[in-house]
Amino acid sequence: MDQFKRMAIFAEVVATGSLTAAARQLGMTPSAVSQHLRQLEQSLGLALLHRSTRRLTLTEAGERYHAGCAAMVAAARSAEQSLARLRDEPEGELRLAAPIGFGGLLANALAPLRDHPRLSLRLLLDDAVIDLIAARVDIALRVGALADSTLVARKLGSMKRQLCAAPSYLAERGWPAKAQDLLSHDWLGGRPGAAGGELLELQGPGGEQETVRMEGRVQATQVTALHALCVAGWGISIVVSDDDRRALADGRLLPVLPGWHLPDLPVYAITPRRGEQPAKVRHALDLLAAWFNKPRPADTRISVA
Repeated sequence: MDQFKRMAIFAEVVATGSLTAAARQLGMTPSAVSQHLRQLEQSLGLALLHRSTRRLTLTEAGERYHAGCAAMVAAARSAEQSLARLRDEPEGELRLAAPIGFGGLLANALAPLRDHPRLSLRLLLDDAVIDLIAARVDIALRVGALADSTLVARKLGSMKRQLCAAPSYLAERGWPAKAQDLLSHDWLGGRPGAAGGELLELQGPGGEQETVRMEGRVQATQVTALHALCVAGWGISIVVSDDDRRALADGRLLPVLPGWHLPDLPVYAITPRRGEQPAKVRHALDLLAAWFNKPRPADTRISVA
């Protein structure tokens, strides 16, 4: 490492034309610069500079050696500048993992990133949990309780949930009037983490608490499939996606037990490393946090899965 330092000092002496100017540029004393040059020449067994009281000139060996030293310094500066851009300006590839139902949310929340032409975005949408390290993921969005891990979690907001069913299903099977009535209905389940049935903890209009474990008649691991099944009248499900919200708005789905509330689910941004993050990650996290904290009408539900 000392040899690299001496090579850099030698390149600076040649660039500035004097020991004094190089020392000033490097924040060193002229005697320290001179000592490093002597040590460099001793290690090489060749003189690199002709010294006189008025000027310094390169020897033949110095001319040959300087080209490599100058290239080394230029490469180091270029590497520093590249890292500075990565630190200060979003660029490179941002790899973001999220459940399938997050597609529309991400398109809206991250829209300002379009203004950074050196940044590309790769979305890994999957309802299964992705290994962040293996997939080189910068940010993963996850919903609900988190398992203990070395990953870094930042809470972005919460997801409101609502039971729903198709009008055709409710016309055939009837409307549940209380939480326990759900046990006699067909449940659409199979979301990640719902093995062995889904435990619904409901709060009634008077503050009463009911817990119901629902076993799925039909199970699917993707929210798009659950949505299609619900609209087709297969059973009762939970509003979790943009498709569900649109279906509720146009009447293809109806709210079930509207006076009863499921607890909100927290939404987290997970990053694989602690410490300073590149600008692309910092900007994306800030945009996601701002989107989740944006005021919305009381009946608007954050659409995630």
